[in-house]
Amino acid sequence: MVDACLVSAVMLAALLLCGLGAPVEIEPTNSPAGETSGEEEGMPTAPLSGSQVWDLIINQLEEDGFQVTESSLVKYKISSLPAKCPSSNKEVCLRWVAEGLETYMVLLKHVEKEYPNSSSLSEVGNNSQGLISQIKEEMGKPGKVKVLTSLQEEQLLQHINNPDVFHRRMTTLSILQQLRQFLCDNRRKIRQRNLTKIIPSYKIIRFFVLPLSPQY
Repeated sequence: MVDACLVSAVMLAALLLCGLGAPVEIEPTNSPAGETSGEEEGMPTAPLSGSQVWDLIINQLEEDGFQVTESSLVKYKISSLPAKCPSSNKEVCLRWVAEGLETYMVLLKHVEKEYPNSSSLSEVGNNSQGLISQIKEEMGKPGKVKVLTSLQEEQLLQHINNPDVFHRRMTTLSILQQLRQFLCDNRRKIRQRNLTKIIPSYKIIRFFVLPLSPQY
């Protein structure tokens, strides 16, 4: 009898999740005007947040002695580089990360010139391109991802075109550190958002199933 009740409860929970609509989001979307959430675009819940490419790039940035104390790089930091996504809308954040990586890719080509013997940097570039592809696959409208224009690239590169070798080296180290922080912050945000979608579903099933467990 208990087994039959348990099966019925699971079926009821499934109906609630699938037939009556998805559980209420914990985190508000705060979608800008004209934007829709990623879910409204029918996007699959692809395993982007669990992709190993994030960790692979971050680990590569920690190799070859690229890590320097943050305090020593403060005055070489480029404030215009993208950081953590300010929106809670999934589609907006995915586009933010893809466009941010496109920006860092422009800089990476020039960073490699300062460290021509580093195999890690070329791998960072290749894996970053792979991560951009994964992000676009999960987006509802990947065509909205923009890349820098030639004029924007030229303005960006002014930060590292310095005749002083020491200044150029410190600036490139700062760029790599900012890229690492960019990846860590946005990976965490995407993972946290996916977690808020899983928890409500778990709570609904737990509510219907656990009370039917036999009491001893």
